[in-house]
Amino acid sequence: MTTSEMATVLAWHDALNAGDVDTLLSLSSDDIEIGDPHGAAQGHQALRDWAEKLDYKLEPGRVYVHDGVVVVEQRVVSVTGEAGPGASAFRVVHDHVTSMFRHDDLDAALAATELTDEDLVS
Repeated sequence: MTTSEMATVLAWHDALNAGDVDTLLSLSSDDIEIGDPHGAAQGHQALRDWAEKLDYKLEPGRVYVHDGVVVVEQRVVSVTGEAGPGASAFRVVHDHVTSMFRHDDLDAALAATELTDEDLVS
């Protein structure tokens, strides 16, 4: 594990939640892939479109890291203040997020990435 992978993903969350799309793009590769169980898109324009339409914040919780893969447990908070569980799996290469996939919960994200409790950053 490198602290830079985790720091990149946490900075990515900060930029997303602050609505700072320029910083979000600077932390992401040009060909970033973003997705969820309903579909995926690729590139900076797709990330910009997604971030600008986002009507919730992703508050990071526990972080799991292994070989460039970072899974973040999240509290998803809507604009109405309602909150629920979530998690995202990231791939980080050279301090840039190359992919981000949203999952409904931590178990789904860990299963998709094959990360385990041994990968939890304490």
